[in-house]
Amino acid sequence: MTTPTQPDETDAFLSVTDLHVRFATEDGVVKAVDGLSFDLERGRTLGIVGESGSGKSVTNLTVLGLHDPRTTTVTGTIHLDGQELTGAPERTLERLRGNTMAMIFQDPLTALSPYYTVGRQIAEPYRKHTGASKRDARLRAIEMLDKVGIPNPRLRVDDYPHQFSGGMRQRTMIAMALVCDPDLLIADEPTTALDVTVQAQILDLLKELQQEFGSAIILITHDLGVVANTADDLLVMYAGRAVERGTVREVLRAPRHPYTWGLLGSMPRLSSAVDEPLNPIPGAPPSLLAPPPGCPFHPRCGYTAEVDGERCSGIRPALPEGRGAACHLGAERTRTLFTEQIKPRLG
Repeated sequence: MTTPTQPDETDAFLSVTDLHVRFATEDGVVKAVDGLSFDLERGRTLGIVGESGSGKSVTNLTVLGLHDPRTTTVTGTIHLDGQELTGAPERTLERLRGNTMAMIFQDPLTALSPYYTVGRQIAEPYRKHTGASKRDARLRAIEMLDKVGIPNPRLRVDDYPHQFSGGMRQRTMIAMALVCDPDLLIADEPTTALDVTVQAQILDLLKELQQEFGSAIILITHDLGVVANTADDLLVMYAGRAVERGTVREVLRAPRHPYTWGLLGSMPRLSSAVDEPLNPIPGAPPSLLAPPPGCPFHPRCGYTAEVDGERCSGIRPALPEGRGAACHLGAERTRTLFTEQIKPRLG
């Protein structure tokens, strides 16, 4: 068993520092996460946004230790309540997973086993971590189904996942994740493929349960609308790196990175004309087998002419501590560009 290390000077419950995750493939080494750092306090929600392949899910699977050590190299530090998780023995991670930290997976239909009842799947981690009897674990499963809003929980506890709707399966995943009252909850696209009404119900449920349990939550999503209504802090990822961070209010009201501008500009708006085309970010995300040098966004960025182009393509911009963006434009110039050019287009 690893010896717990001393917590950072901050009050962060989860502290990730200079995290690198590499996958060995037949085509080469994939740099899935490239020097990521962030902190999360108890009772707060951190939203992580970015396009597919930006490293959001890989980061959080690594926090949980759900990677194949035979093909994955992880460096950096991950402190959970002062305990180092990077390189921790599997038995230590098994003790923490489902108990101290838990995850709501993106697709409940594939995450839930079709061979076991939902009640059994909720009760299993509870029995494992608490030593409860089958009877007590079943009662706990019924209690959790009721807590997440499943009607007739005493009857539905014996149903199978295919007998539940998409929203009910997602609620079941939440019940399974929270059955042991975890201190850290990771929600990976918890509202994907759900209709708008059910999305709102799921997000409200997460807020209510966070208030009850005091959990720290990481919300992985590509939907800035979801983040705006749910998260306290925001981390924007691109090509395995963090390119902007701050409170949700700061980032969404005055974003400082051209990539964040692109994300905001590509969102549909009710105020837009019906026939008005969307404004997607030009180009495509880079291959993580050979990410571009310097700023990873510079091949798609329309503002490299504002600075020395060789600087964008040759020097990796640093992400400042606290509120800031990893961009060579600088805080003052990005503030001016956003106010004069970007904000008027967003409406």
